[in-house]
Amino acid sequence: MIQAIQEKQRTIAKEFSLSGVGLHTGHAVRVTCKPAAENSGIRFKRVDLPGQPTYQANIGSVLIDTAVPRCTTIGQGSAVIHTIEHFMSVLSGLGIDNLSVELDSNELPGLDGSGQGFLKAIKEAGIKEQPEPRKVYAVREPVGVELNGSSIFISPAEDFRVSYTLDYQHPKLRSQFFSALIDPATFEREIAPCRTFCLEKEAEELKKMGIGKGATYENTLVVGDDGVKSNTLRFPDEFVRHKVLDLIGDLYLLGVPLRGHIFAVKSGHTLNISLLKRIHQQRMRYEHRPYIPVYPPAGLREIDIEQIMRILPHRYPFLLVDRVIELEQGKKAVGIKNVTINDNFFQGHFPSRPVMPGVLIIEAMAQTAGVVILTNRQHHGKVAFFMALDKVKFRRVVAPGDQLLLEVEVLRDRTKTAQVRARALVRDEVAAEAEMMFSFTEAGYLD
Repeated sequence: MIQAIQEKQRTIAKEFSLSGVGLHTGHAVRVTCKPAAENSGIRFKRVDLPGQPTYQANIGSVLIDTAVPRCTTIGQGSAVIHTIEHFMSVLSGLGIDNLSVELDSNELPGLDGSGQGFLKAIKEAGIKEQPEPRKVYAVREPVGVELNGSSIFISPAEDFRVSYTLDYQHPKLRSQFFSALIDPATFEREIAPCRTFCLEKEAEELKKMGIGKGATYENTLVVGDDGVKSNTLRFPDEFVRHKVLDLIGDLYLLGVPLRGHIFAVKSGHTLNISLLKRIHQQRMRYEHRPYIPVYPPAGLREIDIEQIMRILPHRYPFLLVDRVIELEQGKKAVGIKNVTINDNFFQGHFPSRPVMPGVLIIEAMAQTAGVVILTNRQHHGKVAFFMALDKVKFRRVVAPGDQLLLEVEVLRDRTKTAQVRARALVRDEVAAEAEMMFSFTEAGYLD
């Protein structure tokens, strides 16, 4: 459950900047971190793009980017931010709750391949306590995921602990185990200095794929048949410790600190994010409370997942719109649904060649429509229900890795009903379209 604890929320004391090169893209980047207000969370802003799109570092912004594997990415479309896991891990390890992060490229700097450079910069800037109490999520029951011999589980605990087993079929990278209570001192001393790594044969494959362009022997431990090439280990088990670094960063995308004991075996980013979704699902289930919609201020033209959840009653795994990137309140909007292999419906819908069910594409359009029509002031305090569908057409298959662009326009809006036209597009191709009719009832109906 979410708990307020005696600790206070924290941000940094003053602004600082770092420059470097992205490990995967090789792009030069400058990152500026600024203090942020209580309860604002961690926000990333791409200052190099038109409109300077901003993304909350939470589960609703996670993007499975098959073009740049082996890292954690947030964003949408071409406005993405790769390799956030080392930085997020440091924020978790140091207990930073609120921060504004501005960058002028699509990947955070790799620095030396660990979290050490980020940690040093934050400590030099100073950490400032804020008036509001911290909130954490303490898991209520065990939850986990398994895939192809890898697994990750979390069980209830009074603190945050990680136990990780790494096992590669390589003569110089045998089974390693690391377990620790994760507190600021342990994180700084035992985890933050540990660098990313890959096998020498993997490095060659990644280069052929056009990624790993910023990787060098200085910022990546490359393991060959004779051991680490052109570098020296900081810990005999530095490899498993770096896996713990990644894991902590991925799980901080829950949006609040965790309390629980993690047990992981050969887990990577994909499995970490799968567990994150399960934890989020549990959190939503245990935090059920009366649906009291809260609406964005007039004129707001972009809505993140947290604000969507204040307007709509839907919750994971049936909340199918991740973000509204353009909104004219009560009139029209453009929403985003990132389709990933981790969506639960792919387990049974053509599992040999996953296809997103057409009815769920319709539902994603309808939820975007719900955001639009419920931001009309005359419908505040209401919930919208489907009345009718018309002119429904499905024009292309939607599969994992696709991103649905959900366009909605209100055709008629009356006191008791509203009619909209909606389209779902993938890379400028129409995947589905329909006209929809909604009726309204009081939000208290759902209590």
